Amino acid sequence: MHQPPLPLTRDLVLVGGGHTHALVLRKWGMDPLPGARLTLIDPTPVTAYSGMLPGFVAGHYARTELDIDLVRLARFAGARLILGPVTGIDPARRLIEVPGRPPIAYDVCSLDVGITSAIPGLPGFSDHAVPAKPLGPFADRWTGFLEDEGPARVGVIGGGVAGCELAMAMAHALRQRGRSPEITVFDSAQALQGLGARTERGLRGALKRNEVTLREHVVIERVSEAGLHLADGTLSPADFIVGAAGAKPHDWVAAMGLEHEDGFLSVSARLQSSDPAIFAAGDCAHLAHAPRPKAGVFAVRAAPVLFSNLRAALGGGTWRRFEPQGDYLKLISLGRQSALGARFGLFAEGDWVWRWKDRIDRRFMERLSTLPAMTPPPLPRHHAAGLAEARGSKPMCGGCGAKVGRATLARALATLPAPARSDVTALPGDDAALLQMDGVRQVLTTDHLRALTLDPVLMTRIAAHHALGDIHAMGARPQAATLNLTLPRLSDTLSERMLEEIVTAATEVLRGAGAEIVGGHSSIGDELTVGFSLTGLLERAPITLSGAQPGDVLLLTKPIGSGTLLAAEMQGAASGHDVAACWELMCQDQAAAAACLRDARAMTDVTGFGLIGHARNMAEASGCGLVLSLSAIPVMAGARALAEAGHRSTLYPQNREAAPELPETAAHALLFDPQTAGGLLAALPAEAAAETLDALQRAGYPAARIGRVTDRAGSIEVTP
Repeated sequence: MHQPPLPLTRDLVLVGGGHTHALVLRKWGMDPLPGARLTLIDPTPVTAYSGMLPGFVAGHYARTELDIDLVRLARFAGARLILGPVTGIDPARRLIEVPGRPPIAYDVCSLDVGITSAIPGLPGFSDHAVPAKPLGPFADRWTGFLEDEGPARVGVIGGGVAGCELAMAMAHALRQRGRSPEITVFDSAQALQGLGARTERGLRGALKRNEVTLREHVVIERVSEAGLHLADGTLSPADFIVGAAGAKPHDWVAAMGLEHEDGFLSVSARLQSSDPAIFAAGDCAHLAHAPRPKAGVFAVRAAPVLFSNLRAALGGGTWRRFEPQGDYLKLISLGRQSALGARFGLFAEGDWVWRWKDRIDRRFMERLSTLPAMTPPPLPRHHAAGLAEARGSKPMCGGCGAKVGRATLARALATLPAPARSDVTALPGDDAALLQMDGVRQVLTTDHLRALTLDPVLMTRIAAHHALGDIHAMGARPQAATLNLTLPRLSDTLSERMLEEIVTAATEVLRGAGAEIVGGHSSIGDELTVGFSLTGLLERAPITLSGAQPGDVLLLTKPIGSGTLLAAEMQGAASGHDVAACWELMCQDQAAAAACLRDARAMTDVTGFGLIGHARNMAEASGCGLVLSLSAIPVMAGARALAEAGHRSTLYPQNREAAPELPETAAHALLFDPQTAGGLLAALPAEAAAETLDALQRAGYPAARIGRVTDRAGSIEVTP
């Protein structure tokens, strides 16, 4: 007897993708708690491992070697990922605020959000300097400066270990480029406080060997294009200024009203705050029972304890105490591939210490990047013929990758009789029907998608934009919609939370497009699916597939590749940056694009059948041929590399049947890639194409001219 999935009854929300939470996600993927829904909230799809930052600055590591891919970790853990900054938490209502979306409810919450920088409050800092964290903006600015050929005067604000490590790393990198750096570290008090005497002497000696100047008890009043203006009235010239001081907790942490120490959330040995439902670890937490300096080693060691205690708070684990060690191993980079190590009064320095640090760092990153393969369960010993082939060798895709194939659908629809009503017109090949009532022309369409993300808000936005594509492709104005849902098995509380998120997101997108939700239907199933039935009003004859003429130019408003990216993401193979960019493109509204394309003779939205499939529909309906220029077709970031690695959507084999004569290259494979919420493909008169393309690009669409219409009826040709 088929056993349905167990219902979800409790919400665990991890706020921040810090080192502790990253390890918790990995452990959760290996041993999830049945009945608990896990959510991760972070502003970025990829976070950086701070321990390797000096090595990256010095040139010992590539930028990507620092990346902890939260998209991949969330998929492995079965967690929904919400990209956005948390701006507040209301413990009384157990709600988390993230701008641009409904509040996120929780039963148990954990914080690992690190710290922020107070330096941008220094006059001129935000215009003429960059903080060392977050890594992304700093890495971009540093890479650009490193590639310059001008003066190499660098000012580092902050004389702690982090600032001195950065200064030595920058000195090494600049010398490797043949530049003569002048690097100064500034501190308003005594630098390198809190270290043992021998460690401090070792670091001061390393700074001298790297020709880094250390200026202590210096007050900086402001920063300008010329450099750092000091309180004594002097100017310290600088071409690149970085802030590595002024670390402070996020303001909203203290605003929760819980016990804290100077804004750092106070936690017990259980890593539990004064609110039993809220936990914290990493730099944002204050260990009230055993205060310690902020150090990554404590964040890493806290992970197993936090994992166990979060499960206990949800009703399914054993409580543990976190007892941080009294001293910890300090490994400090010294610019070149040399490091300093200190613990328990012992001290060592040399190249072998750097190799030791490098092994520790790489081993940590390997734990978070080399995740165990999650293989499907074996088939029963006795099963019906064809079951293995029908199941396939990988998970079924979501979105349009889960649609029925073009040929299969066409054969089934061939049995559908023509409309018997005179006021209903089924347009061959188009996804919407034309209704006529007392001189009013209306189009009707429906779309339903299997979830491609566990975030119901993101999934709803994608599904809504996807459904609106049929309305926009016909030149209609969205009017009304019904919302059709299948919810996974949830407790009544979690069902209410999910429905509220979905309805809010759907209303936002559809009302923004000019439509209103007027009802819908919901049911319970094994997984989330979201669909919409939509009507739109026409002020003129609809734009259909059948109007293209020889000589017309083909424009495409969005790049292709979402099916490949999403298929690879399900297998943990796609970059989090690329997946997040794909999500953003799928949520790009096409209303303004449709307005730019009002002079199109034929138009369709590129979705499940891929660019070739929808192009063939246009060619067949118009009695024309199409020529597509392979090099002109825009492709989503990362999609081509994934296609070259062999990643394909589960719908790809059926889509491939639309043009079996084309070669099997990565570039050609993307032509058959099923798109979700894809762009509009339009045929326009040649004389209008350039102006229309310019208007699309000015409106913010990554549109391109990708081909032309010929008089070779029904043919599809692909040129280099």
